[in-house]
Formats: sequence, structure tokens, C-alpha cells
Amino acid sequence: MARVGENGVNNAIDTRTKEQKAIDEWLPITSNRNAKWWYSTMHNVTAMVGAGVLSLPYAMSQMGWGAGVTAMLLSWIITFYTIWQMVEMHEMIPGKRFDRYHELGQCAFGEKLGLWIVVPQQMIVEVSTCIIYMVTGGKSLQKFQEIIFPNMKPLKLTYFITFFSSIEFGLSLLPNFNSLSSVSFVAAVLSIAYSFIAWTASIKEHAIGTQVVSYGPRSSKSSDNVFMFLSALGNVAFSYAGHNVVLEIQATIPSTPENPSKKAMWKGVLIAYIIVAICYLPVAFVGYWVFGNGVDDNILLTLYKPVWLVAAANIFVVFHVIGSYQVYAMPVFDMFETFAVRSMKFKPSFRLRFVVRMVFVAFTLFVGITIPFFGGLMGFFGGFALAPTSYYLPCIIWLILKKPKRFGLSWTINWVCIIVGVLLTLLSPIGGMWSIIKSVKTYKFYQ
Repeated sequence: MARVGENGVNNAIDTRTKEQKAIDEWLPITSNRNAKWWYSTMHNVTAMVGAGVLSLPYAMSQMGWGAGVTAMLLSWIITFYTIWQMVEMHEMIPGKRFDRYHELGQCAFGEKLGLWIVVPQQMIVEVSTCIIYMVTGGKSLQKFQEIIFPNMKPLKLTYFITFFSSIEFGLSLLPNFNSLSSVSFVAAVLSIAYSFIAWTASIKEHAIGTQVVSYGPRSSKSSDNVFMFLSALGNVAFSYAGHNVVLEIQATIPSTPENPSKKAMWKGVLIAYIIVAICYLPVAFVGYWVFGNGVDDNILLTLYKPVWLVAAANIFVVFHVIGSYQVYAMPVFDMFETFAVRSMKFKPSFRLRFVVRMVFVAFTLFVGITIPFFGGLMGFFGGFALAPTSYYLPCIIWLILKKPKRFGLSWTINWVCIIVGVLLTLLSPIGGMWSIIKSVKTYKFYQ
């Protein structure tokens, strides 16, 4: 039996030139394939449990108990199924590994069409997520300062986002996913910690019983409530964004015909999704139960006591989104660097990597300090870009490549996921854009 080498290609049919091999060994996604299964768990938890979990009580308040619980559970089930599909399709062709989302898309839709279908959506997801994490990191730092130093003169949010970006500038020079393993480990542990703090501190607030809780509509205007409902759907969709990096994470795991990478990857993903449920559901349901429609778009901004615990949670968020930013940025770096060395014929070098990555971080910093609207951004991008790549694009690719029996169980499940995902894509950006426009009316830039 022909052996599959660490480059992910059957050695017997590896036709790459020496130059092509050198490029693959330099690029972030394919440079190192020695990851363990728990790397998958760490990276996936870091990718998913982040800014999204903090907005879930707010999303619940915009949807109400019935629709909110349904959206939360249905989203977890659908995205759990679609991430399983992606892990299975990574090596569905013997001797070939689809190391990047767009490579799988090209196999399904064709070389050119596959690029145009997948790359714009994946790029929007990853860039928008990095921007939102810039805002999240800055707001959490600002909240920490307000809690610890309540008598200090308030600083502009712009300053906190800029400080947060300085850390990302440095970490962006790490070469590949495996070099992020320590960062992802810390981020994953802290994400579990601040999720736990968010709902346990909420229960403590409920025990004090100092506020009247309402579960009614957030607005007296029916039109506003409709827009908020649509935006909430996007917030929920944003919480399940890990699909955009799952193939790139799996690409770092070694694979042989006897022990394919999907075994280790699926073990890691399964544990990651259990952790996601443990983090998401208590935060969403307990946060809404305690605060009702008075909860902020980031639940940690609603909490004030116990002071030291809320302050710690905000710092945990900062450290977590530091890692999350890098997990989402790495595939973007890979795309840009691949284009630079393969299409533009630049020589692989540290200088090229430095320029590409500094420009990207600077761009996300600029957008983040210009439009720091946490909830609106998640609602818009959650539906516009994350719903396709997480909810139904894997199903479409599965139908094309696997060709399940028409009207059979697999065929039916995939079409249900596609219909739900398309509705999310069409409806939730409307609510997210409404939220952004409403915020802009009262916002002063660079404050």
C-alpha cells in the first residue's frame, strides 16, 4: 500500500517540484503536521467559545423563551452535524487531503467556481471575526478598568482596542497553527472559566433580588422587535463559526491509510462540542432568566458583583480573544501568503510574512476602532457570512460529492439544514444592519 507522507499527498503520486514542496513547508497551514488530537479540541474551543457566548443572553432577550431555546438547540445540532461532515470529507479521496475549505469547495464546484463560492465567504467570516474580537478585547479591558479603578477618569474605548491590538501584532508573527498550541490551551481554559463565571455570577445577582425582571419585548414598537429578533438569529449563528477553520486545523494532524487524520480530529471535535454545549447553554438560559430584557449585548457588561470575580472574567475574556483572533487570522495569513508566493512569485521570507501580517492586523484595528458595535456586527456577519459556511455549505458539498439517495434520510437531513441556513442568511443580516444603523445615530467616532 502506498504511504501518505506528512505533506498530505500519496508519495507514489506526489508530482510536486522541489520549489512547490519548499513553499508548502513554509505556508502556515501545511508547514507542520505533527498535531495531537487534543490540539483539535483546544483550537476548536478557542475558535467557537468567544465573543459569541457573551451575546447569547442578549439574543435570548430578543427572541423570548420559546424561539430562543429552539434556536440555541437547533443550531447546536445542525452545526454539530455539518462539522462532522467536514471532518469526514477532509480525506474522502484516497491519497489527497483537503487542507483548506476552498480546496474542498473546488472539488465540489470546480476549480474556478469553487474559489469564488468559498473564498469570499470564508474571508468575510475570518476578517469580520477578527474585527469583532478586537472590539471584544477592547471593551473587556475598558470594563476591567471601570471595575478596578472606579474613580479614574474614563479612557476612550479606542485606546483599549489599540492596546489590545499591540498584543496581536506580536503574536501574528507565530508561523503556524501548532506554534499557537500554548496560546490556544490558555484561551480554551479561560473561555470555560469566564463562561462559568458569567452564569454563576448571574445566579448570585438573582439571589440578591435587587431588580425587577421582565421577559417581555425589548421595545414598544413591533417593527423594532422584529428587527431585533432577526439580529438575534445572526448572533446565534455567529456563535458557531468554527467550521471556517476546521479543515485547516485537521491539516495539522498526521495521517496514514491505517490511521487517517479524521479519527484524531473527530475525537477532538467531539470533546470540543461537548464543551461548547456546557459553556453556551447555561450562559444563554441562566443569563436571560436572571436579567430578562435588561441584559446587555455582552453579559459581562451587565454584571457588577462580586467585583473581583467580574473583573477576573473580563480579563479572562481578553486573554481568550487574544488566542481566538490568532486562530481565525491564521487561515487569512495562509491565503495572502499563498497568493504572494504562488501568484505574485514573491520569495518566501520573514520580511514578506511580517508585511502581510502587520497590514492585516492594522486593518482590523482600524475597522474595530471605527465601528465598535458588538451586537450589531455579530448579527450582521453571523447571518451574512457565518450561516453559509457553518449551516449549509457543507451540506451542499456533501450532496454533490457523496450523492446520497434522493429522499433518503441523509438527503432529507441535508436539505433541512440547507433550508434553515438559507433563511438565516437572508433574514438575520437585516436585523444586524438595523442595529448598526441605530447605533451609528448616537455614536461619536473614535471615542
